Amino acid sequence: MDIIVGGGKYGVEAAKFLEKKARSYVVVDRNPDCLAVRELNLQKVESVEKIKEGRYFLKGGVELLPDLLELEPEYIFPTAPLHVAAEAVRVKFNLKPWNDVLDCIIGNLPARVVVSAGRGSVVVSYNRDADCLEKCSAPDVCPVTKIRKPCPMHDLVKFAYPDAIVLISRQLEPGLGAIEGKDFAELMRQAEKRERVVIATACRCHGVITALRRV
Repeated sequence: MDIIVGGGKYGVEAAKFLEKKARSYVVVDRNPDCLAVRELNLQKVESVEKIKEGRYFLKGGVELLPDLLELEPEYIFPTAPLHVAAEAVRVKFNLKPWNDVLDCIIGNLPARVVVSAGRGSVVVSYNRDADCLEKCSAPDVCPVTKIRKPCPMHDLVKFAYPDAIVLISRQLEPGLGAIEGKDFAELMRQAEKRERVVIATACRCHGVITALRRV
């Protein structure tokens, strides 16, 4: 069983990938008439308990992710337009942005990879100033900038703030990545114990870093 957060264009692409692999999945979206519902043959359910094998739609947002861990998902596809893992932690434990630490994180990053910063988050990319190629395989030399990456972005983020919990978005096919369910489950366990936590989700090329603290 896999989880797709977001029923838009990229959520549909993730679902079609899973269907090619004959894998069960559930799409989570706040809009019951999202693109995934319109284009895919999904069974609508109202609770996690009713999800078995098959293809499902569950109305809701990131607040459902901790409960969906009951399904022991192998992969979570964060296709919604927000930092899915960090937002799930923020909602679950009622946390607030920890803005003070951002300057420390940014100071340890090359300026040319910082896309934006504010409200507790930093967005980073090796291709900061241009659009990426669709279905890119993320080679060592970026096909857009023609610059060789010194290391995967998830390693650079860990260097910038070693205490961060970094979830690696693993490329399952060109242009499609997902985090491992076991990594998200460990994030939830670690975040529950901490007064302050820095969470990052990053692939080889891009990433988002979010700092949170107890109220």
